[in-house]
Amino acid sequence: MPKIAEIEGTPNPNALKFTLKEPLTWGITRSYDNAEQAKDDLLATELFEIDHVTNVFYVDHWITITQDGGANWQDLAREVADPIRAAPAADAQTVALVAKAINVSNDLSPADQLRLNRINDLLNEEIRPYLQGDGGDLHVLSLEGNLLSVHYQGACGTCPSSISGTLRGIENLLKSIEPNIEVIAI
Repeated sequence: MPKIAEIEGTPNPNALKFTLKEPLTWGITRSYDNAEQAKDDLLATELFEIDHVTNVFYVDHWITITQDGGANWQDLAREVADPIRAAPAADAQTVALVAKAINVSNDLSPADQLRLNRINDLLNEEIRPYLQGDGGDLHVLSLEGNLLSVHYQGACGTCPSSISGTLRGIENLLKSIEPNIEVIAI
């Protein structure tokens, strides 16, 4: 049962990041925008049963809860803390899921897979640590020609700056290795 080490705000005023002493997963990202998406995840299901919760995002030692803006964070944080503390910590089953989650697509040519690997390496070094520090992340959905489709997760999913400034910054950074790339958020 993970204990909460720290609770901190994010750049998104409707999201809080909970840092945990034990991991919930080992490298597997869980991101849900509603209760229907979360139906197979006990922790997320319990969190969506709490009024005002609109997004649940977690990986490893942290979880970000996003609300609709209608709740007082002090009260809501107290309420979501109970299911977080009651959740089981990461287990051996998570390791088996890691290999499945690493590949974005098996349909890429070897050259495009190499391009995607370089893109992910740059994102891992320069972008994801900052997004994760703010309670969010970025998932690459596809690479088709010069079009990279990404999906913001956690606090980044509803943050106003993610769709404008952050997305342009990511595209500009990736142009250093892929001059003709275009990045869109889905």
